[in-house]
Amino acid sequence: MSRNGLCCKACHADLPRLPGGLCPVCALPTLNSETCGKCLKKPPAFERTLAAFSYNFPVSPLIKALKFHEKLILANFLADELAQKVSAHPDCLIAMPLHPQRLRTRGFNQSQLLAARLAKELGIPLLSAACQRVRDTPPQSSLPWKERDKNIRGAFQVLLADAVRGKHIAIVDDVMTSGASIGELARALKKAGAREVSAWVVARTLPHH
Repeated sequence: MSRNGLCCKACHADLPRLPGGLCPVCALPTLNSETCGKCLKKPPAFERTLAAFSYNFPVSPLIKALKFHEKLILANFLADELAQKVSAHPDCLIAMPLHPQRLRTRGFNQSQLLAARLAKELGIPLLSAACQRVRDTPPQSSLPWKERDKNIRGAFQVLLADAVRGKHIAIVDDVMTSGASIGELARALKKAGAREVSAWVVARTLPHH
């Protein structure tokens, strides 16, 4: 069994791992792990992406169970899997914030749970009140990819600029699909003076082809 007793050795071996060659910036498949054309043409505000899995079965229903069905014990399991991928420590972690209205509806922020576990296991400070979401936008998953950048624009505000200035920040989230949300939060952090931003996600959505 896994350390959380949630996954036997055989099932753990079948979890959807990412392929070997990935763009170091956005974690999409590339030849020889080179930076992809999109990141070369229009670099995002974050410098690199670290992901534990591809967003496929059975990881995708596990994340949905955590997010929408309050299976909170899954946060530790998923965070521990991501922690095993970490080789270089940032100065601090920031969880992808939820808008207060959505947080009241859901009752918890799954990204905050993941970040808290990572902070504890890796000994990295977690800045819980450094950023807030100031626009309650439609869920990114409900929109076509081409509309996601516009939907999330201006959605985040950095409240503690002194805490992020000159720091390497890792943004923790459950899933990266287009990268628009993490990119917008990274832009806000860079504007507030962050030196470097990494994206840490449990799962990366890969192109179907």
